[in-house]
Amino acid sequence: MDTRTAITELIHRSGLIMDERDFKGYLDLCAPDYQYRITAYSPEIRKDMTWLEHDKAGMKSLFDNLHRHNSDKSPISRHINVCLVDIDEAAEEASVTSTIEVFRTTLDGGETELFAVGKLYDTVTLGHDGPALRSRNVRLDTRLLGYGYHIPF
Repeated sequence: MDTRTAITELIHRSGLIMDERDFKGYLDLCAPDYQYRITAYSPEIRKDMTWLEHDKAGMKSLFDNLHRHNSDKSPISRHINVCLVDIDEAAEEASVTSTIEVFRTTLDGGETELFAVGKLYDTVTLGHDGPALRSRNVRLDTRLLGYGYHIPF
């Protein structure tokens, strides 16, 4: 498999694994120095907002404690479209820009709705074991997510 295909598959796999709530599987896709952020721009305050920021250990702690949160249990489905893959052979990494649409299906009634949209800005390390996520910035256009949903995108 060529490098660009392996990177694209990694990005898609990350969404599918999270759809299944396989948090260990997701963390297995990440490099040891992984960094995760959810950000958005607020035109009301004319500033960037950081809603979540964790390293790999912080993500594991978040996943391990999800059962303690009073959360919306409605499943979500991520649709990721990889748009740009810029490979830097010398640095052994790639910058990947994708669009993301997140759909939520309610548990009572089964209605599916568009939940959030935005872009994923990923840095992927290219080791001899294959590509791994080094960082992800989920840059949301959607700023009103309601309450009680604690699983990252």
